Formats: sequence, C-alpha cells, structure tokens
Amino acid sequence: MALEIERKFLLSEPLDSVIGSGKLKIRSEQRIEQTYLAMDDTQELRIRRITDLADGGVEYTHTFKRGSGMAREEVEYSISESLYEQVFRAFDAIPLTKNRITAEWEGLVVEIDIYDQLELTVVEVEFGSEEEANSFVPPSWFGRDIGAEKQYGNKTVWKSLQKKRPQEQ
Repeated sequence: MALEIERKFLLSEPLDSVIGSGKLKIRSEQRIEQTYLAMDDTQELRIRRITDLADGGVEYTHTFKRGSGMAREEVEYSISESLYEQVFRAFDAIPLTKNRITAEWEGLVVEIDIYDQLELTVVEVEFGSEEEANSFVPPSWFGRDIGAEKQYGNKTVWKSLQKKRPQEQ
C-alpha cells in the first residue's frame, strides 16, 4: 500500500488574487465528484468521477485509505464508467463536488480544492517523507494548517451533505 503524506491549509487570500499575482503556474483543472461507500475514524472507501476541464476526458477511481493525520496508506485504481454508475446509483448519496486546480509554486506541486457545497478553498501539498512535510514552511497565502481539523475533512463534509438529503416518506 502506498503512503500518502500531505498537509492541508485553508487558503487565506482570494484565489483570483493568488493566481493573478503570478505565484502559481496552473497545470490543470478538474471537476471531482466523490461518494463515500464506507468510513470510520481511520478508514475510508470512496469512488470518484474526475473530469478534466481542458479536454473533457473523464476518469473513474476507487480508493481505499487507512490511517489518520498527515500520513495515511492509500490504494487507488481506475474503474469503468459502468461500475462507477452502478455503485453510485446503489448508494443513492449526494456526492461531494469540487474543482481541483493543480499548480506549481516555487517548484512544488500544490492542489487547490474549491468546494461547491460550502465556502471552502483548501491548498494541499504532498511530500515524499514526514520529515519533509514537517520541515515545510508554507507561505502566508496558504493560510492556517487545517490537516488535524476534522471539520475540514472530505469525510466530514460529505457526511453533513447526507444529513441535508430529504427524508423519504
């Protein structure tokens, strides 16, 4: 199982001003819809539909993550559109939706997630080791480190969306 080591920050400046300042070199932008199939405090199983906004290409993934905090084990692989649709319909859930901008900042790849269902923009950076992640000094525009704050986690946000779903009579 691969180890994902990342830190997350609450973007403290308007995204337009960050992009306009020339601080970022945009590589790509994707539309992501994700639905959780199972989760607890230390594990999650999800599916995603990822659409490249430049060329319209669509990818479907199935992901298992285990652990909590900055470093977690992750297995992710592609699935067919048919399988994605079958599972998505079976769970009948509201997907978490966001746009992801992948960019380069001073030689480092950053992912900026702009969520639809709440006012939230997060900057994520992945690292090769925990030492590298711990020694990273973010620029001020990254904002507050929210990696340990569960209310900003995708699982938490997704669960809150499900509570908004109209109850069947």
